[in-house]
Amino acid sequence: MVCWETFGRFLTLPVMASRSGVRLSALFLLLATLGSPVPAQWLKLKTSGIARNADGTPNLTAPLARTADGKPDISGIWHRDTDKYYNNIAADLKPGDVMAWADAIYQKRKLGFGKDGPATLCRPQGPASSINPFLDSRIVQTPMLISVLSEDQSHREIFLEGRELEKAPNPAWNGYSTGHWDGDTLVVESNGYSDKTWLDGDGHPHTEDLRMRERFSRVDLGHMNLEVTFTDAKVFPRPVVIKLALVLVVDTEMLEYVCENEKDSAHMSAAKESEVVKVAPEVLASYVGTYEVISNGKAFPVEFTLADGMLYYEWMHEGKQAMIPFGEKLFSLAGTWVEFVTDGKSPASAVHLRSVEGEDSGPRRK
Repeated sequence: MVCWETFGRFLTLPVMASRSGVRLSALFLLLATLGSPVPAQWLKLKTSGIARNADGTPNLTAPLARTADGKPDISGIWHRDTDKYYNNIAADLKPGDVMAWADAIYQKRKLGFGKDGPATLCRPQGPASSINPFLDSRIVQTPMLISVLSEDQSHREIFLEGRELEKAPNPAWNGYSTGHWDGDTLVVESNGYSDKTWLDGDGHPHTEDLRMRERFSRVDLGHMNLEVTFTDAKVFPRPVVIKLALVLVVDTEMLEYVCENEKDSAHMSAAKESEVVKVAPEVLASYVGTYEVISNGKAFPVEFTLADGMLYYEWMHEGKQAMIPFGEKLFSLAGTWVEFVTDGKSPASAVHLRSVEGEDSGPRRK
């Protein structure tokens, strides 16, 4: 059995976060650890049919291709370039924008560090897969059907021949999808999601009334805009709209990632509400500022802000994420431990991050 040293007393086999705050499943990390280096397939085979620069590198700003019927060709492997919403789909919302019952479930799941989440339990991620930056997707386009294939072997079918969504669908992990073209934008409507899935990694719930609309707009060869609207009146008073940028992945292929034989969750424990502490506002204010965290020899800006009595973390300007205090200096960000260094002085002089990927530190800059 392979396991990692835990960085906190709440986890015995950690499902913890990356530097940017996004939790990775223990099984995924195990596969990554055991499989390094991995003998990749077709390493020397370049993606055919795309524009290239004089030096042979892909020209990702070249004009987009079109299919025989004149529609934008959105085929290819696509990567979501931000993890801003993967921990918290409500990152841009205000207090009260999530129904009280749903927020209570979210707060409880957040203390569990995802131990009961679909990703940890080797289940399809459903609607969360649309915003997950850690599993790339291959789009296969035909005039009547578009398939979206994921590295975790899950798939979606988007029917374009004019059918309507069922009014009372049998709940499914990945729901049901139909699509149509609005000019050069592919509009996808989905429903029928099982409420066993989560909307994000930290655990925002949804009901079986969830509807999802995606708008795919390819800008050029290598870039596509994606707007995702989540509508579930039992959870959100208003639709939640998220905008993402997708980048084409070329000159490589997806490697199979299969989550199986899950045994980790039984060895994991969640934090208790009684272990969350109250930190004085003036102490929280002493941590506010920008820090320069050094990771793998590179410097990354990490900003801490204070709002409504909560301390927020923002990595590389990707979006604020709330932290949970477990000590006057120690906070949890979806399982990553964030500890401030004060040296008995105020404000803090540095910050220390501990995650399953390792430990990084950085001084306060301003």
